[in-house]
Amino acid sequence: MLHSGHVRFLEEAASYGDVYVALGSDQTVRDLKGRAPVNTQSERQYMLEALKHVKRCVISRGSGLMDFVAELKRFKPDFFLVNEDGNTPAKAELCARLGIKFIVSKRLPQANLPARSTTSLRKECRIPYRLDLAGGWLDQPYVCKYGAGSVLTISLEPLIEFNERSGMASSSRRRAIELWQTDLPAGDREKQAKMLFAFENPPGTKVFAGSQDSIGIVYPGLNRLDYRGQYWPEKITSVTEPKILSWLERHLFLIPLGQRTADFDVLKGKCINAPNVRALAVAAEGCWQAIQDMNLPAFGRQLRASFEAQVSLFPRMMNAAVQAMIRQYAKSTLGWKLSGAGGGGYLVLVSEKPIPGAIRLTIRRPND
Repeated sequence: MLHSGHVRFLEEAASYGDVYVALGSDQTVRDLKGRAPVNTQSERQYMLEALKHVKRCVISRGSGLMDFVAELKRFKPDFFLVNEDGNTPAKAELCARLGIKFIVSKRLPQANLPARSTTSLRKECRIPYRLDLAGGWLDQPYVCKYGAGSVLTISLEPLIEFNERSGMASSSRRRAIELWQTDLPAGDREKQAKMLFAFENPPGTKVFAGSQDSIGIVYPGLNRLDYRGQYWPEKITSVTEPKILSWLERHLFLIPLGQRTADFDVLKGKCINAPNVRALAVAAEGCWQAIQDMNLPAFGRQLRASFEAQVSLFPRMMNAAVQAMIRQYAKSTLGWKLSGAGGGGYLVLVSEKPIPGAIRLTIRRPND
């Protein structure tokens, strides 16, 4: 869905020289977004090559977030431009290895024109995403039976179309869209969250999606969900104070890592026992207290402790690629974790200062 934001991006690229576009194929779009593109790859290629800023457009032969590698090696450009949503350490590392200057565009609209995104051009959908901050997995009875604990989630405005299979509750969000179309209804939030949870886990379900997904989508702000061995929490505590939510927005950043592969099985090799579950619960509690105190060093430390406890329970959350990405940011940030079940997705960072090229979050407020 070509819009003025795309044209402005290509105009910026043209300031560096002749522009060659590597376009994602229809299959790549389906794999990454979970749906077919509105316009076919041939249509998209035709429209881009019709623009004066574009010298040539080709369909990338690869797949996934790095589908353009063959084309990059083929054209050997001087510069490689991405927008902030498409900025990943893997792309920067590839360009450094090939001697190509890596540039991240800031998505600045042309003067007197509104900022545009593909999502905003579709029929507006205000259904939020969800990011789990700490304690993830305690909403699963097979984990929480070893000890009670809390899961911390934040509800995110859908200003970015997060990748499928990346730990942002995109599958639960799709179910919510099936139920409510473009926006959450007014009314009792817990009833809505239970309705979404039941809709995603119909009778006969063998592997349940955790209730933190549906609650994290429906409830605005930051939420603490206290679990004691059941699918549904005993208590939901919401924090919607602007001061705390703005503090979180200033210090949380996402780095895209690429989606989990279709055959990824985080349950393989799991090590669920009382000490590991206890460590997860203690870290989540520490994270909650640090947020209430707005104590940034403690928040980063406890977030990292929660992630380490998750990995002790499910070692496949971590892999060599993820470890390498964490090492890149370990000295310059205060804490980190992976979104969702790991194996890819997004690296969540806590930092005192903005991280160049990272995705900033907008937390959903009540009545937004």
